[in-house]
Amino acid sequence: MSDPTYTPPKVWKWESESGGTFAKINRPIAGPTHDQELPVGEHPLQLYSLATPNGVKVTVMLEELLEQGIKGAEYDAYPIKIGDGDQFGSGFVELNPNSKIPALVDRSADPAIRVFESGNILLYLAEKFGAFLPKDIAKRTETLNWLFWQMGSAPMLGGGFGHFYAYAPEKYEY
Repeated sequence: MSDPTYTPPKVWKWESESGGTFAKINRPIAGPTHDQELPVGEHPLQLYSLATPNGVKVTVMLEELLEQGIKGAEYDAYPIKIGDGDQFGSGFVELNPNSKIPALVDRSADPAIRVFESGNILLYLAEKFGAFLPKDIAKRTETLNWLFWQMGSAPMLGGGFGHFYAYAPEKYEY
């Protein structure tokens, strides 16, 4: 599977892709690697994501808003295949300079509003539609405590653990 003798360096220097399943999902430089326009659908909200733990959070929120009868939460969703490097296409990098999914465009505003980072998208949607975020300061703070906890801690407990358990049980050079 990998060279079990790999020892991570004290100071990391990127020279080239290391290969492997996840070689195309991260890189230490900014900007697009290729031209690629994003598709645009008929609804004001355009979601660009993938069915990863972070990607699913926004889809769940949008579906919950729709279940509440909020028509303005209708959206078009498009996959960003991170294994293929879609997140480094010019259209996606323009939407999210960090090249991470999910990202959302709200075309109901003029100019359109770009929103990236799953926690920020959840907060944006809650505020935009007045749902799932209490107005009472104590209840709002408690809700935001848990939102930011799951942004900062849950990925390492869930997604990070899953990644390193299933895909990188040994030390890999990324």
